[in-house]
Amino acid sequence: MNALRWLTLTRHGESTGNLAYQAVLGTDAEEVDIPERDADVPLSDTGRAQAAALGRWLEGLPEDERPTTVIASPYVRALDTARIALAETSFAAPRIKVDERIRDREQGVLQGLTPRGVRARFPGEADRLRHLGKFYHRPPGGESWADLALRLRSFYRDLEAGAPGGRALVVAHDAIIVMTRYLVEELTEQEVMRIEKEPVANASVTRWRHDGTGLTAVCYNDCAHLAATAVPPPTARR
Repeated sequence: MNALRWLTLTRHGESTGNLAYQAVLGTDAEEVDIPERDADVPLSDTGRAQAAALGRWLEGLPEDERPTTVIASPYVRALDTARIALAETSFAAPRIKVDERIRDREQGVLQGLTPRGVRARFPGEADRLRHLGKFYHRPPGGESWADLALRLRSFYRDLEAGAPGGRALVVAHDAIIVMTRYLVEELTEQEVMRIEKEPVANASVTRWRHDGTGLTAVCYNDCAHLAATAVPPPTARR
């Protein structure tokens, strides 16, 4: 990804799905109570405040770091984060483009299940996961992390071709941010799976800057701009 001058990724603000996952932590629940399909899970009130704080951070960027391209996942929680953030800026922000390749990782038959639920309802899949490892395990109807890397390679090739020398803001999901690190920083399976264990915070910022030879890391999972909002512990799901 050498054609971009700046690449900035942010996870969507806190969603009602994040709250639902928090509610079952430490319990015996096998399933998370989320009535919407994954693509329709909305932001919580805190998530909307986080998105506005993200917009104020964008407003404060130097002119030569402000995004010239904004791409969002089509999922409601990500697209609304982008819309709320850009509404806080006074500069001429680009129109938000939507790209399904940066949607969240699909869980297939394991969607909405807790680890306890997976073991109870799909013990064979739990065994396959232990054997293959998280990076290569593909649940029925879902995606492995390797599958996610494949669609992201396509996304970033098109982004480079369409925005040479540009400054891109990508508003998406925790898995997208983690796997972008895998691609940009040329990490190994072991390295990216260690990174994945640390949750990516809602509305956090991860950035790379072109140093003349390639993209170099500036920050990862940065939440300094959220200090004035009531930020709960980061969550790794929806």
